[in-house]
Amino acid sequence: MTSVTDKLPVAVGRPLNLILKVMRLIVTVSGFVMAGTFLFVVLVRNFGGNLFAFEEWLMAISFWGFFMGAVLASERRMHINADILSVIITNPHLAWWRQLVVQIIEFVVTMIISYWAYLMVRDEILSYPIWQTTAALKIPFLFWRTGIFLSFIFMSVFAAAHLYVHIVDRNAPASGRAEVTS
Repeated sequence: MTSVTDKLPVAVGRPLNLILKVMRLIVTVSGFVMAGTFLFVVLVRNFGGNLFAFEEWLMAISFWGFFMGAVLASERRMHINADILSVIITNPHLAWWRQLVVQIIEFVVTMIISYWAYLMVRDEILSYPIWQTTAALKIPFLFWRTGIFLSFIFMSVFAAAHLYVHIVDRNAPASGRAEVTS
């Protein structure tokens, strides 16, 4: 599968490829940690024990994994899409313009949500030393809120990358979906 980073200038594409590798690692590790934790919890409970407050640190890990997975889906253009116009519009010229409008809207929306996520993180930092924390382990909410903020920033970056490629490469598929190559 071709990536949008392959169509970007090397100075931009290479760092984004490195970021994607880090995100894949985060998603993979968080998935294994979640699965392993649930297995361990079941085993411990079967022997009459209890794993104290595992939900708190597991929630932090799952937030990072889920939101980084959303970035990976956004980069591959495999996120949820309710664009029925792509089925109705068959004229390639109109399809290109429709996709341009869709990508501009996607970029603007992700930038707005990134700003809101920034405000969430900023407010959390400004409330120091009385940060919101989990009840038992006192994990600051800042930990997973930072993951949310970073994920929306990178969703905005990849929305901008797709928009750039769409404008520069007029032969790009009008649907905006990533092509599958063998």
